[in-house]
Amino acid sequence: MTTKPIITFVTGNANKLRETSAILGPVANLTNKSLDLPELQGSVEEVTIAKAKAAADLIQGPVLVEDTALSFNALGGLPGPYIKWFMQTIGNQGLYDMLYKFEDKTGKAICTFGFCAGPGEEVLLFQGINHGTIVEPRGENDFGWNPIFEPKGYNQTYSEMPSELKNAISHRFLALEKLKKFLAEY
Repeated sequence: MTTKPIITFVTGNANKLRETSAILGPVANLTNKSLDLPELQGSVEEVTIAKAKAAADLIQGPVLVEDTALSFNALGGLPGPYIKWFMQTIGNQGLYDMLYKFEDKTGKAICTFGFCAGPGEEVLLFQGINHGTIVEPRGENDFGWNPIFEPKGYNQTYSEMPSELKNAISHRFLALEKLKKFLAEY
């Protein structure tokens, strides 16, 4: 019998921890630690790699980090990996309002998980992308920018969807499915 690996998921976000644990539970034992990691400026991939390397050095073992981006096509991909800072500054209504002069309200939700087996090891990336539309805030305002992102093919924002549906189609789910497959063989 193969034992599930013990991996430290470095996040202070209880919602991300809950979603990630629910999906990865069959293939990994997740522990959790909230660390203040440096936020490199760059692409979502560069940010994730830097966070995973720093976390592996601090934890001295296998780690999982996650970086989420929300990119607006009309703004050339911004706010992208800086969405956290935009949310803290202007909130969902402010994000929606940024697009008021643009016809193109499309964007994409990107989730990138970085897995690092330990200090000095290569960081492996697992990414999920959902295309959709940035809409006026709708639904509960309890998890980031979920009230303004309506995934393509749906008429509800992430916030309006039952959690079972959101967790079965989201950018995080798509990335975690790739990671789950890797961890099943790890």
